[in-house]
Amino acid sequence: MLLWTGLGNPEPGMSRHRHNVGFMAVDRIAARHGFAPWRKRFRGEVAEGRVGRHKVLLLKPLTYMNLSGESVQQAAAFYKIPIASITAFHDELDLAPGRVRVKQGGGAAGHNGLRSMDRMLGGQEYWRVRIGIGHPGARDRVTGYVLGDFAKSDQDWLERMLDAMSDTAPVLADGQPELFMTKMALLAGEKG
Repeated sequence: MLLWTGLGNPEPGMSRHRHNVGFMAVDRIAARHGFAPWRKRFRGEVAEGRVGRHKVLLLKPLTYMNLSGESVQQAAAFYKIPIASITAFHDELDLAPGRVRVKQGGGAAGHNGLRSMDRMLGGQEYWRVRIGIGHPGARDRVTGYVLGDFAKSDQDWLERMLDAMSDTAPVLADGQPELFMTKMALLAGEKG
C-alpha cells in the first residue's frame, strides 16, 4: 500500500489558500480515481482506493500544517507503510506557479509541514510532489502569500495542473517520477 498525503490546513475558510494545494491535489486524485468517501481517522481524513494497479491510502491531516507529521505517522504506523512508500503533496515557493517536481528526501526548505513529517517519521526519505505556487518576491510577504487564496488569474493553470496530476497519477504510483513530471508538463501545458 502507498500512503499519499496532501498537506494543508483544515479550516473551511482556508480551502482555497495556496498553502492548501496539497489538499486540492489529493481531493482531485480521489475524485478522478473513484476512491471511497473521505472518513475521519488518524487525526485526519482518509480515502482508500486504487491508482492504476496500486492500492493507495490518501490522507489529509486535520492537525494544521505545523503538526502534519503526527497524522502521517499514525497512518503509516497502523498500516506498516515504510517511509519510502509515503508521498507528500505540498506547495513550493521556489517553483514557478503550476510547475511540479518530484524528489525523494531532502530538507524541508522552511516548509513546516515537511519539517513535522521529518520529525515524526524519523527521516526524510519519503517522496515529495512539489507544487509550484511562485514566490511573492519579498521574504516578509511570504506568510500572507501562502495563507492567501489563489487569485482568479491562477484558476486556469491551477485546474489544468490538478487535472494533469490526477490523470498522470498511475505513472507516479508505478514509481516513475521522471515520466510523471514529463507527462504532467505536457498535459498541463507547462512552459519551459
